[in-house]
Order: sequence, then structure tokens, then C-alpha cells
Amino acid sequence: MNPIALSFLILMSILLIALPRKFALVPFFLTALYMTIGQSIIVMGLNFMIFRILIIIGFIRILFRRDISPIQLNSLDKVLLLWSVVAIVTGFLLDTKTGSFDNLQNRSGQMFTALGTYFIFRFYITNINDIKRNIIILAIIIIPLAAAFLLERASGRNMFFIFGGVPEFTVMRYDRFRCQGPFRHPILAGTLGATMMPIFVILLFEQGKKKFIGLISIISSIIIVVTSASSGPLLAWIGAVIALFSWPLRNKMRMVRWGILLGLITLHMIMKAPVWYLIARISEITGGTGWGRSQLIDIAISHFNEWWLIGTMKTAHWDPVGVLPNEDMMDITNQYILEGVFGGLGRMLLFIAIIVFAFKLIGKARTTLKNENFAIQYLPWALGAALFAHTVGFISVAYFDQLIVMWYLLLAMISAISNISSTVPVKATAV
Repeated sequence: MNPIALSFLILMSILLIALPRKFALVPFFLTALYMTIGQSIIVMGLNFMIFRILIIIGFIRILFRRDISPIQLNSLDKVLLLWSVVAIVTGFLLDTKTGSFDNLQNRSGQMFTALGTYFIFRFYITNINDIKRNIIILAIIIIPLAAAFLLERASGRNMFFIFGGVPEFTVMRYDRFRCQGPFRHPILAGTLGATMMPIFVILLFEQGKKKFIGLISIISSIIIVVTSASSGPLLAWIGAVIALFSWPLRNKMRMVRWGILLGLITLHMIMKAPVWYLIARISEITGGTGWGRSQLIDIAISHFNEWWLIGTMKTAHWDPVGVLPNEDMMDITNQYILEGVFGGLGRMLLFIAIIVFAFKLIGKARTTLKNENFAIQYLPWALGAALFAHTVGFISVAYFDQLIVMWYLLLAMISAISNISSTVPVKATAV
């Protein structure tokens, strides 16, 4: 860990301990959006990235300051816990084949980050005011980040390289800079912008400065999508926009879901290629490597027997170009498939179940809040649009950096809004 990163860690730790409860998540947001995962402390082979260290400090704060509100586990909490157990167990079973504990150690670290992040957010986000306050905080934080992306686009240099883990000079494709900021890949950076945009829309229903901040943050998120120069984030952003404008269909979503399913089945039957090659067709318009994304699904299905039970430790031979030298794994650019590769069909289905239960909680919240003012009614809908953007984004990239923090933040907000909806009526006070 270099001196700059160490200073950043010390500052975030002090803020985490000293800030009042309503601002306790600010250090987590700053770390997720401004620090690369290239900086860490290794203890006995265990990788403690800055964010993981903050998780430990966060739980210490909770224990000593007792500023925690009790939560009741809901269906999303339970399926997330079950998913994490399956991830660790399958990692251990994979290790029995080699006699090492590499997979178990890796999965344990991933689940520590997942559960630690999610439940810290759950403890500090328990009502509508908490949700809105933290959205405002994120809206303010993302504005300078967008400025950094514009600077990277103009100069071709990434200022975050000083933290390690990202290149100094920005990668180009088709004569366009693919900006990535502190993220490990431009697609991940762009996906951040695409998935954050819907929740900033909520601020447009506020008054005065909050509405202005909401507008600027929406523009900032779009800047991040555009400067990433990646088709995956663009598709996720388009999905979010479609979801946001589908509000008039809110009472017909069952019909919409069945219509989409039947439409996909029909296309699968009449198309010359499988229906997932629609991704390739769309990329012909938007640009990008959609063909490779479609082909990856084909490859995973054809090797189903290798990974369905507990996952696999070798996918290099899946690569259509040929076996990668001295490598065991090919690049799996699909979160759904990666879940299966890491933990078998069970882990993949549980990951999908997390998404399904999150949508169900959103539906429950929207129904219960239907008699509230429009701003409150639209809150769960906007969270649902962000969730939909993530489900689209998962097709084009696996979340292997700090973007995962924003995923668990969204799930925590969805859990909070579903718990709020159990008491009717709900009135939000000024944030």
C-alpha cells in the first residue's frame, strides 16, 4: 500500500468512527468510487483491500456506538445468506480435488465483502429518509468523479493510476478512449453510471437544490457511460430508461413479464440462431463485442457437464481461439455464467433468486405505497429500474471490482423500502 492510499485509508477510518450516524456510509461511498482495489494489505495470505478494512472498522463502530437499528430478516436477506453458504461450500469442495485451500480462501473473502457490505448498509438504511439522504450523498460524490472521467477522455491519462490496479494511459478502441477511472475495466466504469442513473431520478421530485443536484448527477452518470465507450453499459442504460418510462404499465407488469417470456420463446423458435444471439444483433448497432457475449452462452451450455454440480477450476479449453498458455481460466464476461463456473448450477440459480426476490420486494413496496404522494410511490419503481439495469449489465460483464459495492447498496435499499412498506401509511419528512 503506497503512502497516498495509506493516508486515504486513515482518513476514511477516522471519518467512519467520527461521523454521525446519518453520514456513516460516506467513507464507504468515497472508497468505492475513488479508490482502486490495487491497494491492499496482505496478512498471512489474506487480501485486505481498503474496503474490507473499512467493513471491519464499520462493525467495530456498530458494536461500540450501538447506533444500529434492529432489522427483521426478509426473503432477500435469507436467499443472500444461502447463496453465500453455497459459495463457500462449493469452493471447499473444489479445493478437495487439488488439496489446496485457494478456492475456499477466495470465496471466503468474496462472501466477507458481500455480507459485510450488505448488512452494514442494511443496518444504516432503514427508512425512506435514510434512502433519500444516501442518494443525495452519492449524487454529490459522483459529480467530481464524472469530471475526472472527462479529464481522462481529454488527456488520455488516468489520474487514478497513482493508486495502482489501473493503467496510467487510457486504452483506445476504434480511435476512442475507453475511460475507466478507478475501476478495473471501462465496462465496469460505464456500468456504474448506467446503474446509478435511475436512483438519481428520484431527486428530480424534490425541491430546490436537491432537484438541481439530481439533474447534475444524472448528467454525470451519463458522462461516465459515454466516456467508457462500451456497448454493455449503453445497453444497461437503455434498459434503465425503458424501465423508468414504463411507469404507466405498473399495474400490468405480470402481463408484460409473460409477454417478454413468450416473445423470447417465439424468437428462439423462428430464429436461425439461439435467442441469446440477439445480443450480437444489438451490438451490430451499438458496437462492441456482442457476438462474443452470445458465443460465451453457447460455450457454457455445451460444457454444462463440467460445471453444473459444484463449478469448475478449468475453463481455458472453452476459449474458441484455443487453450490459453499457462492459464486455467478463460475470461468469463457474464456474471450469471461466472456464478455457475464458481459454484455450479445451485449457486447460479440462487444468484438469479436474489434478483427475483428483490423484484418481488419492490412489487410489494409499490403496491403498499400506492396511496402516498407520487414521489414516494415512484421511489421503489426507480430502485426497480436500477435493478433492471444491473440484470442487463450482468450479461456483458462480471463484477470483479468495487462496483459490487453499489450492487449490495441497491439490494440493501430494496430491503429497506420493503420493510417500510409493511407500515401504512408512510410519510417522509424532510431529509
